[in-house]
Amino acid sequence: MSVTKLKHFINGKFVEAKSSEYFDLISPVTGKVVAQSPNATQEEVDAAYAAAKEAFKIWGRTTPSERQKALLKLADAIEANSDALVEAQSRNTGQIKALIASEEVAVSADQVRFFAGAARCLEGKSTGEYMHGLTSSIRREPLGVVGQVAPWNYPLMMAIWKCIPALAAGNTVVLKPSDTTPESTLLLAEIAAPFFPEGAINVLLGKAEVGSQIVSHKTAALVSITGSVRAGLAVAESAAKNLTRAHLELGGKAPVVVFADADLEKAAAHIAMTGFFNAGQDCTAATRVLVEESVHDKFLELLAKEAKATKFGSPDDSDALYGALNNANQLKHVQGFIDRLPPHAKIQAGGKAGNREGFYFEATVISHLKQDDEVIQKEIFGPVITVQSFKDEADAVFKANDVEFGLASSVWTKNHARATRLSRDLDFGTVWINTHIPLVGEMPHGGFKHSGYGKDLSSYGLEEYTRVKHVMASNED
Repeated sequence: MSVTKLKHFINGKFVEAKSSEYFDLISPVTGKVVAQSPNATQEEVDAAYAAAKEAFKIWGRTTPSERQKALLKLADAIEANSDALVEAQSRNTGQIKALIASEEVAVSADQVRFFAGAARCLEGKSTGEYMHGLTSSIRREPLGVVGQVAPWNYPLMMAIWKCIPALAAGNTVVLKPSDTTPESTLLLAEIAAPFFPEGAINVLLGKAEVGSQIVSHKTAALVSITGSVRAGLAVAESAAKNLTRAHLELGGKAPVVVFADADLEKAAAHIAMTGFFNAGQDCTAATRVLVEESVHDKFLELLAKEAKATKFGSPDDSDALYGALNNANQLKHVQGFIDRLPPHAKIQAGGKAGNREGFYFEATVISHLKQDDEVIQKEIFGPVITVQSFKDEADAVFKANDVEFGLASSVWTKNHARATRLSRDLDFGTVWINTHIPLVGEMPHGGFKHSGYGKDLSSYGLEEYTRVKHVMASNED
């Protein structure tokens, strides 16, 4: 049976790859080849940037209301093509189809609609006379062409987070999806094409070196990546050479701080769901639990019970919480953490690959860990939750903050004053209270420390893709 060879999307259409260099896309569910992807050449990267630069001459001069109309049409088209987007993505990711539809396609359409409105609400200082005889005003302008690299854990939604705020602000885009999950992004570009100038959205396929070519290109006014700390550091270094602005959303190691007064059963159920959802392949996943000493053993028992009841399955299994890990290397990566556990660690649930074809891993809970253990300090990015105890509030804050990441966190307590204090003291870009993981388009998402800088979502995310210009005019004739 012949295997589909994918194409780049440049200047409003699919184009045949110039190179004969293709690599296989492997199904996480079966381990078999589902398609072949080209590796973009420098010539194709240049062509995509040239197309985006030409498109910017048109798109960059549109009014906010014109951009809003285009984005609203795109949101409707995303919903209309939900089934096709789900099929394309599940083929590459092994995610549960019902959850792609509800948690990515529907949410993505909503986020497009948010940015459609936000495009008309850019803010700046009031025009006025700040010096006698002179009037000052602020222009908030698009940057130009933006180079972007998206990850494989939520391919459609991450493509939306990248290109939609950039387009809403009047920029054009050269985007590279992950080499393992390009198909839903290609379909998104095809769906979007009728609503934007040719070249406004360009999608290049390839491995890491293509991403490097995109983020180092001199045409880029800003480069953005969602990925590992290692990749983010490389992008920041590359961008610095051209003094290009960078937007980095990197790894996470979210602390989940559970106090004795919390509703332990409710907390255990919610934490298990948000730690194992999408096979734990989420930078904000609830995977590092800190529990007050007096209730540690009780909570650990509840969490282990939840893990043992958590089901993984194939994309069509709507009863499963999560599907396969994205690729063989990721399965090996997760298994490596288990294999390297220190003798004092105890596996309370799971701890091994799923006993079936594909890249599956059991829902896992590990206890009796020390603060400097690898599984506490490093991002696992799999369905693995660690549990530690803490003595008091100060100890909880210390252990929560004592990692290189600063993306997300949560606090579980009925004490309002304590929740308020911890929302101040936790060094993370998001602090949830008695919940974990929900995001809304109106509020920002982004981290501190090695989790990167810059915000996705919200008006702050839109402003990332703008520049501020001061215009001062004399009032004299």
